[in-house]
Amino acid sequence: MLSRRRKPKIETERLTLRLPQHSDYRDWAHLREESQDFLTPWEPTWADDHLSRKSFANRVYWSARAESAGTALPFFLTRRSDDLVVGAITLDNIRRGPAQAGTLGYWVGLRHARQGFMREAIDGVVNYAFSVLDLSRIEAACLPENAASRGVLERSGFKYEGVAQSYLQINGRWRNHVLYSNLRPDRRGRTDVG
Repeated sequence: MLSRRRKPKIETERLTLRLPQHSDYRDWAHLREESQDFLTPWEPTWADDHLSRKSFANRVYWSARAESAGTALPFFLTRRSDDLVVGAITLDNIRRGPAQAGTLGYWVGLRHARQGFMREAIDGVVNYAFSVLDLSRIEAACLPENAASRGVLERSGFKYEGVAQSYLQINGRWRNHVLYSNLRPDRRGRTDVG
């Protein structure tokens, strides 16, 4: 008899973080469309079919494959009170072996911004990454002028590490990003050199 492995899920005070499902399409597409002007300055250029059902189905399939392979945890943020999609957070580029690290990326819809949802989600994912996945380091990057993203990272325990030149194409241009990291407390190295 085949046993199905349980899919990861993170519960926070107001959110459930879970893999995307085909039934999320309408909520997701509506939220992305109404938030397009809000998100465009911070994201890679959207493909022409970005909001299509087919593109979303591909996203759902990629999410399941990446989670199963252990290379990413692509979560939708759903409000526990009504299961409405409010944004997404992905722990991607999960590296094992000596690195034990992953890279965090996230977005929240315009009508849900500045309500503490992303802080809750980041805290939940970081805790899961350290306690369940046994990672040692979570990395994140954002545009230097993205004060909201920098603020939520800093309030979530991330520390500024520097600048990566031409890190990602954002809104059609190669852009520098500021780099942040959060280290698992029991694996932090000594900082005194000498």
